[in-house]
Amino acid sequence: MKTLQQIVAVLLLALLVTGQACAQAELKPGIGITFSDVSKNPVNGKVTSQLGWQLGGSVLFGQKFYGEGGIFYATKSTAFSVTSTNLEFENDFNGVRIPVALGYHLLGDQNDQVALRVFGGGSAFIVTSVSAPGMSKDDFTSPTWGVFAGAGLDISMFFLDLQYEWSVSDVSSLSTVDIGKSRSFIANAGIRLPF
Repeated sequence: MKTLQQIVAVLLLALLVTGQACAQAELKPGIGITFSDVSKNPVNGKVTSQLGWQLGGSVLFGQKFYGEGGIFYATKSTAFSVTSTNLEFENDFNGVRIPVALGYHLLGDQNDQVALRVFGGGSAFIVTSVSAPGMSKDDFTSPTWGVFAGAGLDISMFFLDLQYEWSVSDVSSLSTVDIGKSRSFIANAGIRLPF
């Protein structure tokens, strides 16, 4: 819980500093889908991405160049299959995702009806629950730190963001279970509310 408080404090400080430097701001509530897998396959097996989702919002500060920070409740799901034992199971991770990004409007800016953006940044995923056979959330690294890059399209009051995220820390905290790092594709859509 202390780590979550530290992350939220850093996020709020970053948004405050960015907000003081930029007069334009908008709130972006949104909902999205995720497809997640891991970097290492089990012995004699394979990993398959499964559909997950996220719900939350972010705050964007700036015009041509901008900063954006958010908080989302997210689920990540990955299917594992081991051919030698015909074992198949899914790992479902629920948690809080906190992304912080810097971006640039390639076309238009925050005030235009149509704008195209690129962005990148870092994130933390704090595990709140896990559904995996014989394992608990204590068996997994939390928070998992990541980096991401993506592009966004704004049309009128709507937005669509697409991004790919790579974790920089291992998913499992157990030395006996090494599934590597998480990789996720995230599509998020919602509305833009200037303030």
